Amino acid sequence: MHWHSFFSRPSKCILKQKLWNKLIRRLSGELIRNEGKTCRIGDSISRRSVGTRPIYLDAQATTPVDPRVLDAMLPYFTYLYGNSHSRTHAYGWETDKAVQKAREHVADLIGADPKEIFFTSGATESNNMIIKGVTHFYRSTKRHIITAQTEHKCVLDSCRVLQNEGFDVTYLPVNKYGLISLEDLERAIRPDTVLVSIMMVNNEIGVIQPIEEIGKICRDKKVFFHSDAAQAVGKIPVNVDKCKIDLMSISGHKMYGPKGIGASYVRRRPRVRIEPLINGGGQERGLRSGTLASPLIIGMGEACRIAKEELEYDYAHVSRLSKRLISHLTQLEYVYFNGDPLRRYPGCINASFAYIEGESLLMALKDIALSSGSACTSASLEPSYVIRSLGVPDDISHSSLRFGIGRFTTDAEIDYICNIIKDKVKFLRELSPLWEMVQEGIDPSTIKWSYH
Repeated sequence: MHWHSFFSRPSKCILKQKLWNKLIRRLSGELIRNEGKTCRIGDSISRRSVGTRPIYLDAQATTPVDPRVLDAMLPYFTYLYGNSHSRTHAYGWETDKAVQKAREHVADLIGADPKEIFFTSGATESNNMIIKGVTHFYRSTKRHIITAQTEHKCVLDSCRVLQNEGFDVTYLPVNKYGLISLEDLERAIRPDTVLVSIMMVNNEIGVIQPIEEIGKICRDKKVFFHSDAAQAVGKIPVNVDKCKIDLMSISGHKMYGPKGIGASYVRRRPRVRIEPLINGGGQERGLRSGTLASPLIIGMGEACRIAKEELEYDYAHVSRLSKRLISHLTQLEYVYFNGDPLRRYPGCINASFAYIEGESLLMALKDIALSSGSACTSASLEPSYVIRSLGVPDDISHSSLRFGIGRFTTDAEIDYICNIIKDKVKFLRELSPLWEMVQEGIDPSTIKWSYH
C-alpha cells in the first residue's frame, strides 16, 4: 500500500481540511539527493543547497501529478490492465467500470452529463477535434468561424488550416487588458457562422473572458460556442449549462493529472454533430477511435474529483500567494502587469520588467523555473503574440515573464523568488545604457536613433 492510501477523504471541517492539504503538500515535495544531503523542494531558504532543482513556478505549462492521482493510477499499470472494450471477461469489465467512474468525475466537475464527455490525448487534440470536426460536418451550409487573436496556438493553427480549405475566419482583437469586445462579437456573427471559439482563461496572462455573456450571444444567434478551458477547469468554477457552452476542451496535466490525456465536452441537447478526426474501432461512441488509455483516464478522473473537492481551498491558497508575489514585485520601479487586474486567474501573473531583456532575466534566474510565455512557443525569441495583441510596445513585451503559482507552491518559495528577482533586476539594469539614461531623467522613447 502506498503512503497516500492511508489518508481518507478530507473532513468537511475547514480546519481539518487545511491541515490535511498542508500535510499532502509537504509529503509530496520532491526529495533530492545532493552530495549525500537530502533537500526538499519548497523548504525554507536556509535549507536550500547548491545543486538542487529549480523552484517550479510554471504551473500554466504543466503541473505535477498529485500523489493521490498517482495512487489511483498505479493498479491500472500493473494488475488491472484489461482493455475497457473487452466485453467478454472480467479484465475488461473492471477497467470499463473504472473508466466510466472517471468519466463521471470529469462531468461532475463541469456540470455535464457523463455521456457528453469524450476522452482524447489532451487539449490540443480536443481543440482540433472540435474546431475541425464541427466545421467539416456543417460545411455545406456554414463556412464562417470566429475566434480571438490571443487564443492558444493550436486553436489559431486549426483555424488557419480551415482557411486554407476555404473557410472564412474572423480573428477578434482584444483591448489592452486582453478582453474581447462583446459588441465586436455580435457584429462579427453572420448567417453562415458555424462556430465561435473563445478560451476561458488565457494561458499567458490569465485573463478570464466574459464566457457567460459570450454563451448567451451565441445561443441567441444559434451559433455553436466552443471554449478552450484547459487553464480553467479545476482552477475556477466551471458550469457548461450556466455558461451556455456547447463544446469545451479540457487538459489532464494542467490540473495535477497525468500528461497525455484530455477530454472534449460535446453537448447532447441541443445536439452538436462532429465529424471524427480519427476512425477505427468506434471507441468513444465513434468520435475518437483507439484503445482507451485506462490508467491516464483514471488519473484524470481522480484529478477532477480532487479538484472539485478542494477547489475553494486551492483558489484561496493560490490567491494569497499571488498577492504576496505582486506586493513584492511592485516594490521595483517600472514593472508592468499584463492582463486585466480584476478579471484574471490569480495563479497566472504576467509581468514586464522595463529596460531588461526577458531572456537575460530568465538566464539569471537559473534557480527558478519560469517562462516568458506559452510552453508551446518558448523556443522562439520573438515577443509573445499575446502580449503584442494587448498593444504593449516591443521593448516591454520582450521583457515579460509568466509566474505560474500552483497547489504545491509555498510561502518560502515565493519569498525566495522575490528576493532573487529584485537582486537580478537591479543588477541587469545597472548593465543597461537605457537604464542609465532613465536615471538621468531622459526618456529613451523620445530619442531618434540613427542606423549605420
